[in-house]
Amino acid sequence: MSDSSRPSSPAPPGGVRSLIRRRAAKDQSAKEAAMRPLGTRAAGAGGSNATMLKLYTDDAPGLKVDPLVIMVLSVAFVGSVFALHIIAKIISKLS
Repeated sequence: MSDSSRPSSPAPPGGVRSLIRRRAAKDQSAKEAAMRPLGTRAAGAGGSNATMLKLYTDDAPGLKVDPLVIMVLSVAFVGSVFALHIIAKIISKLS
């Protein structure tokens, strides 16, 4: 079996057309990057006034609760659920 009966393989990928397409894609991505805003203030978010940091200032509207109070209440809630499960197991064994 000789290789002469096989058709020749197509041209390898790449070449001038591929290079032109890559340059065009690079130029297009550079244009899009130049049009994008550089920061939140330029994007219209208003800088630090409209960010999550406002929630932790004294000017934030709503309830002012210390984080320690939240932790104590959440641990107490988990403890009460745990205790209710144990009480339910004990009651079901006794009856």
